[in-house]
Amino acid sequence: MADRQHHDTVEAVVETIAGSAAEIRRGLVGRREDADEENPSGETQAEADVWADELLAERLTEIDGVCEYASEERLEAIDCGDDGLSVAVDPLDGSSNLKSNNTMGTVFGIYDEPLPAAGTSLVASGWILFGPITTMALARDGTVEKYELAGEERTLVDGDVTLPEEPLVYGFGGRVPHWSAEFESYVREIESDPSHKLRYGGAMIGDVNQVLTYGGIFAYPALEDAPRGKLRLQFEGNPIAHLVETAGGRSSDGSRSILEVEPDDLHDRVPVHVGNAELIGRLESALV
Repeated sequence: MADRQHHDTVEAVVETIAGSAAEIRRGLVGRREDADEENPSGETQAEADVWADELLAERLTEIDGVCEYASEERLEAIDCGDDGLSVAVDPLDGSSNLKSNNTMGTVFGIYDEPLPAAGTSLVASGWILFGPITTMALARDGTVEKYELAGEERTLVDGDVTLPEEPLVYGFGGRVPHWSAEFESYVREIESDPSHKLRYGGAMIGDVNQVLTYGGIFAYPALEDAPRGKLRLQFEGNPIAHLVETAGGRSSDGSRSILEVEPDDLHDRVPVHVGNAELIGRLESALV
């Protein structure tokens, strides 16, 4: 009975996030300026960050079976029930792209443990991508699906998404002077392969979606001035790792699957490397 309830809750969460995508996209208009606030990670929030978080919080906390809502934009999780699933959301991944009107999206993870939680407790994960077409990638029950979203409609376009065997694209975040020597050496090796193409747009969700579509690797590594990386484990690292691994790829914090990282705090950061298994294996060997 509990499994059935969880299944129904997961579907309700997915439907709510997918059904809110068109409204969030329309709501970006007029909300491109910075708010006079910072998120718990010390980053300046855009007006759209705050607005999207409030919209999703209101809707997701009303779902039966959701006991907790947490967001990159708020310090503490909202406790909304005794038992059930926890939802962690980055309402607008890549909101720094608002001013230049480039790609961004929404990232979410659904956990069956209280937050903060390891990625091994994820029961579903996904992202909404606001590109020329609004799409959703969703990992659950061991399968990754891809949908096109139009208003309230969700159309399945691929029911079994897997990373292509031959990697094509790569994208690496952080400032080059702050990379470790080992990571920079690995990057130069990837760049030297003429079959690889650079794809980096400054919004993680768009860059990882390139990897899911074409095969390859995305990384936002540990940096000299940020040894735990930049991306948040609960809201970005875990959901992305879960989806890529479900699609047949690998994730790593530099030495192990991101899903195995035990969090200490809701806003913990983690180095993120995701992509084809062979490229991630070479990366881990280079970082030893």
